[in-house]
Amino acid sequence: MSLTLDGSSLTIEKLVAIARDNEKVELAPEALERIKVCRAMLEEKLANKEIMYGTNTGIGEFSEKILNDEQVKEFQKYLIYNHAAGIGEPAPIEHVRAALAGRINVHAHGNSGCRPEITLTLVEMLNKGVTPVVCQKGSVGASGDLAPMAQAALLLMGEGEAFFNPDGGAGGKRLPGQEAMRRAGITVPGLQARDGLAAINGSNLLTAMSAIHIYEMERFLKQAEIAAAMSIEALLGNLKPYNTKLHELRGFKGAIASAKNIAKLIEGSDLTTGKMKTKVQDAYSMRSTPQVIGAARDAVAYARSQVEIELNGVGDNPIFVPEMKLTLTGANFQGSPVSLPMDMAGAAITMVCVLSERRLNRLTNPALSQGLPDFLAHEPGFYSGLMLSQYTADHLIVEQRILSTPASIQSIPAAADQEDFVSMGMNTALKNGQILDNAYGVLGIEFMAAAQALDFRKFTPGKGTQKAREIIRKHVEHLEVDRPLYNDHNRMKALVKSGEILEEVEKVVGKLG
Repeated sequence: MSLTLDGSSLTIEKLVAIARDNEKVELAPEALERIKVCRAMLEEKLANKEIMYGTNTGIGEFSEKILNDEQVKEFQKYLIYNHAAGIGEPAPIEHVRAALAGRINVHAHGNSGCRPEITLTLVEMLNKGVTPVVCQKGSVGASGDLAPMAQAALLLMGEGEAFFNPDGGAGGKRLPGQEAMRRAGITVPGLQARDGLAAINGSNLLTAMSAIHIYEMERFLKQAEIAAAMSIEALLGNLKPYNTKLHELRGFKGAIASAKNIAKLIEGSDLTTGKMKTKVQDAYSMRSTPQVIGAARDAVAYARSQVEIELNGVGDNPIFVPEMKLTLTGANFQGSPVSLPMDMAGAAITMVCVLSERRLNRLTNPALSQGLPDFLAHEPGFYSGLMLSQYTADHLIVEQRILSTPASIQSIPAAADQEDFVSMGMNTALKNGQILDNAYGVLGIEFMAAAQALDFRKFTPGKGTQKAREIIRKHVEHLEVDRPLYNDHNRMKALVKSGEILEEVEKVVGKLG
């Protein structure tokens, strides 16, 4: 079964299925008809010598340069050559696949003016495992992701490079573009008037990356609640801060959901009986957890809403409106509507990691750990336990803090000041990938410490926290005597990234909100 791209119903989950799970795609019949109608209007305007940016004019600073008929035919080729100017290692295949799907969804509106062959070729490339080799760096996120999308568009001329995997998915053989298209049985459409610019003039790669990051951030935040529940339980936390009523009285949706999740995870614990002695009030790093993770949830939810608008919007320039016989030039390629909320989402993940490290500190610090052994070691002083695990978490968090500086305010003018404000949204997307990578490590260390701490406790833990500890113990043994911890850290990081803890815990307690 294929996912239908119609311009208006692409969700983050669908995009992940296309990018990561190699779901086949098809162009909605009504979308194909819209593309044909728009192309007919463009060709009529060309025949009438109507001036249209990037079609019979130059681009950027050269937008006042009018092209003759012969130049119009050749211009799109040189436009793609000139813009394929990135640098660095190839972007992950799933990011590029998601960007191609996003571009098809833009065309599906019927406002881009390209030939149907261009859009249908992109559909074939997705379905037959041809993924353009695209340098990760070079986009400023306004006039879209021009450098990477132009590198992808080289394949539309039988040029460039591609990873070819007829079964879809990551990997595949790196081939010259023409050879990849030949092996896949895809006809190279070539570029005619408008086709090249219509293939590149949107923030599709940074939006695709942001969509995948949101998918991962949401899973991460649920795992952060599981780790928090384990730590709070190991620290004999007072459970009143996780009463849903408390958060309903304030009204933030994220905090309400977070408190519900933590309470659900601890359900069945001896702590819930009220018979165990707890403090009247715990430290902020414990009792503020629903408010902090909840704030991150709200930030990521806002970013999701913006990214899904962009995925289903007309991100292009110029834009053609066939029913009005109208050509509109503007800046619908501008990446700021995605980069600004995604800067906030990245900072939110960093904030949650800072909170995680403070709970880690309470688990290991003998002055704060409610009677747990110093640094969770069996013979403190001779063994150092998890003392150095905190160092590693601290390193990762400082790097996250540096990366949390917003990219969306870092504009550097380009193109002789014609493009004098740009979004730098690709920088946002790249750094969010690094923030997430570090976050898996930080949370993995808290999970490891919380499991070690619960091992020392002699009471029945909650159903959710007990299952999480069981999964952790499948990957990392209890620390009886000191050993090199780098393997444990890397295993825990991989475990958090995989989402296995979340999946197994949800089988026991039900879906987390």
